[in-house]
Amino acid sequence: MSVQLGMPQPREEAASPLPGVPARRPADAPAGLADRYGRRATDMRLSLTDKCNLRCTYCMPAEGLEWLAKQAVMSAAEIVRIVKVGVAQLGVRELRLTGGEPLVRHDLVDIIAALRTNHPDLPISMTTNGVGLAKKAAALKDAGLTRINVSLDSLHEETFTKLTRRPFLDQVLAGVDAAWAAGLGPVKLNAVLMRGINDAESPQLLAWALERGYELRFIEQMPLDADHGWTRRNMITAAEIRGLLSRDYVLTPDPRARDGAPAERFEVRRRAAGSAGPEGPVLGTVGIIASVTEPFCSDCRRTRITAEGQIMSCLFSREEFDLLGLLRAGAGDDELAQRWQDAMWIKPKAHGMDHVGLDAPDFVQPDRSMSAIGG
Repeated sequence: MSVQLGMPQPREEAASPLPGVPARRPADAPAGLADRYGRRATDMRLSLTDKCNLRCTYCMPAEGLEWLAKQAVMSAAEIVRIVKVGVAQLGVRELRLTGGEPLVRHDLVDIIAALRTNHPDLPISMTTNGVGLAKKAAALKDAGLTRINVSLDSLHEETFTKLTRRPFLDQVLAGVDAAWAAGLGPVKLNAVLMRGINDAESPQLLAWALERGYELRFIEQMPLDADHGWTRRNMITAAEIRGLLSRDYVLTPDPRARDGAPAERFEVRRRAAGSAGPEGPVLGTVGIIASVTEPFCSDCRRTRITAEGQIMSCLFSREEFDLLGLLRAGAGDDELAQRWQDAMWIKPKAHGMDHVGLDAPDFVQPDRSMSAIGG
């Protein structure tokens, strides 16, 4: 059996479950959130809300989306219990809080404090657009948040407003600085490059991040936009990103093990004038998340819970499994763990399919946009 980059190979004994039916894991299956391809999820992404105060073109339509009813979204107590099951029974070792935009939840600080009380040593990070972060960064740190990721696609007000449809760049920049000052480091920045809009700004954005000690990661645009306007032809590839950055910098592979991280990291040195080689010391690192052109599905360690408590085993899954409904029906922790394990056991090989290929003819974009899934 040949092994292809980004494609996990199935276990010999794996059964083929009926589509849409969560087959029970075999009794001899590995512990934790294992799947049929020998992977085990230890990184939990939990969405606190589907609501967002930006309207990024690669995620959401200009008019926004129809938000979930309040009663459909997990309460603070339900979030705390689900995380406890994941950590205590299923081997979750890292938690990322996502959205939507987590900062729009009024009880965010209380949720983090409760999670920290239950799990003193659990790394808890959060992905945010940064709007309103300046006012809350210190409180989030005090509550127990470990570190933060901030989405930042441009340093130019006009470009930022074009991409997000909101004039909030100053708020985001203030939020990034406040997170750093509060000790929520390493502060990581996420940038999506859009052809003809902000791609030419990428070296400047990297220079700005390096000067301040932030870790910048460029993310290939994925087919998770609510408008379903994504095309492989229009997206900026990882190879193009490396080319754009290489005009000013020399990138060399980071010697640290990737260890399941979605970003491939590179050490950054300034390019010597008139030379192909580097000049001076390492300035920092940059990451590139190439979900489309250089997929890393074979080492995926993520499990996702949406804001309404649905298990998504893969970011591109079209199948979801209800955990919150089971919890509200009075299920015990063992039953919740079993449902979660069953859902993860039938995790697809890659990109919601049995093969890699976000631009493949048989790829079907999920109905949910990124904001409704949780990044």
